[in-house]
Amino acid sequence: MSEQVTIGKTDVTATALGLGTNAVGGNNLFPNLKDQDGIDLVKAGIDNGITLLDTAYVYGLGHSEELVGQAIKDYDRSKLIIATKGAHDFSSGEQVINNDPKFLTKQVDESLKRLNTDYIDIYYIHFPDHDTPKAEAVGALQRLREQGKIRAIGVSNFSLKQIKDANADGYLDVVEDEFSLLHQDHGSRMLPYLKQNNISFVPYFPLASGLLTGKYTKDVTFPADDIRSQIADFKEPRYGQILSAVDAIRPIAEAHDATVTQTVLAWYIKNPLISVVIPGAKKPEQVIANAKAMNVTLSDSEFNDIDKIFDGFKYGTTGKSLADPD
Repeated sequence: MSEQVTIGKTDVTATALGLGTNAVGGNNLFPNLKDQDGIDLVKAGIDNGITLLDTAYVYGLGHSEELVGQAIKDYDRSKLIIATKGAHDFSSGEQVINNDPKFLTKQVDESLKRLNTDYIDIYYIHFPDHDTPKAEAVGALQRLREQGKIRAIGVSNFSLKQIKDANADGYLDVVEDEFSLLHQDHGSRMLPYLKQNNISFVPYFPLASGLLTGKYTKDVTFPADDIRSQIADFKEPRYGQILSAVDAIRPIAEAHDATVTQTVLAWYIKNPLISVVIPGAKKPEQVIANAKAMNVTLSDSEFNDIDKIFDGFKYGTTGKSLADPD
């Protein structure tokens, strides 16, 4: 089983593999979600050794937090790490990204109620706004930490400059951003700074819309109304290059009696620049399978081999899959 990792300069520790819960109550993100399925998903993660659960207000506009809160009520809260995020302000009737200290303070209090807990282990500013000085926004979270409402302070989807501004007083513990074997370009600029300043890194979209699971084939096509038809990763020649790289992982996976997915997740777990990787899931069996990645220990040579296989994706300029909502 994976060792515990420490988040930033705090005493928050978690398994190196967590669970992203945007498909738990995220009815505004995915169609036909059922509440009980979401609760069962979270419980499957906890029952299979996962301790970090990553949610956000914008996943269902609070509904994901409510379901996570329901799911954890039968477990020892002290053994779980709950991470959530806020910044989306709908008070005007339209979505606005808001990092104002008063708004963030209100968001934390509302998240605490929805999660039905006395404290949040990691609270992220979900997206940067255009106007709020980042040190002021983080300063508001620091005051909440001093009150015992949160234990670790994070930012998500911030540029390197914004991260540096947010960390002006040294309060920042963790950064969450898109990063995968297929999307490494921005990480090459950000990760060295994080390591130098003892700030943890949590990548989301680690399986790149399923491209790193090995489930896709060369002859697959997507209709015009399928979002994948608009994503560069699914267009040639890049799509074929990705499939070839994924195929090159298969012998390593077979050597560990593991799936391609588990082997890719094991690569993140072994990566010294990554603290916790948070793949999402829609079915309990997916969570259970992902959790087994914590039992896959890659050798240094296997880690380096996978790194080399995807070396060409380190220097691309495809950008991130998730656009700034503001």
